[in-house]
Amino acid sequence: MRKWIVMMTDFGPDNTGTATMRGVAASVDSELQLTDLTNSIEPFNVWQASDALMYTEPFWPAGTVFVSVVDPGVGTSRRACVAKLRDGKYVVTPDNGTLTHLASRVGIEAVREIDETVNRLHGTEKTSVFHGRDLFAYTAARLAAGIIDFEGVGPAYPVEEIVRCDKPLSAEVCGGNLTGRVTSVSRYLGNLFTNIRAEDMEDNGFVTGERYRVILTGLSTGRTVFDQEVSYAVSFGHVEQGQALIFNGSTLYLCVALNQDSFARKYQIDPAEEWRIEVKKHE
Repeated sequence: MRKWIVMMTDFGPDNTGTATMRGVAASVDSELQLTDLTNSIEPFNVWQASDALMYTEPFWPAGTVFVSVVDPGVGTSRRACVAKLRDGKYVVTPDNGTLTHLASRVGIEAVREIDETVNRLHGTEKTSVFHGRDLFAYTAARLAAGIIDFEGVGPAYPVEEIVRCDKPLSAEVCGGNLTGRVTSVSRYLGNLFTNIRAEDMEDNGFVTGERYRVILTGLSTGRTVFDQEVSYAVSFGHVEQGQALIFNGSTLYLCVALNQDSFARKYQIDPAEEWRIEVKKHE
């Protein structure tokens, strides 16, 4: 059975580049199983790409090859690499911070720089702006199809040299209250996802069914767009339609939402801005 290739980009849903990448992979081996994680990462947002991989990766079988193309440094000296995760999966990506969450949460066993003299799509040597097609999709397909093994990707380099984003992965605790970051925003439903874990809530005495003060502030503007007491609910239907709530999401990280409405739209949450979330007990 051929392995899965799961692709993620910041190209947008209507960009022909994504189909081009799938075509390259299918041309290497037409029996490969190909799907997309998303093509709607905020443009150039490496942190969001790293976060999306962390949320999705645990639900795929060992041997899956992920391809991430959020690559503002394409064509520069940044490394193009393949990381072998400790749970037996692979990530083909620019080494620009995309591996941050997986390095911390899953663990990276080894990493290799793609050897372009071997693992580059023939005929693309005169362009340096579409490594998603020319290096990443091509190398991922060769690896998934068994044409090369992991050692055949290229030279190894120390895992310690992997580039990591300089942002907090976990919430901060102060006096039993929690301060975290909004890690992503659902464009369609308008829900906010954070780096506050369900166990952070439990360990610090936050109980579902109770109400807590939630504050959302833009880090670059200092603008507070939300400061209200809301229910820490089990799910949406435990509050009235249109009411705000916080809840443990499917990946066991805290989320903020409105029941049957868009929190992001109502409170003008720009996904491109960085947001701080504070969850406080009754004062």
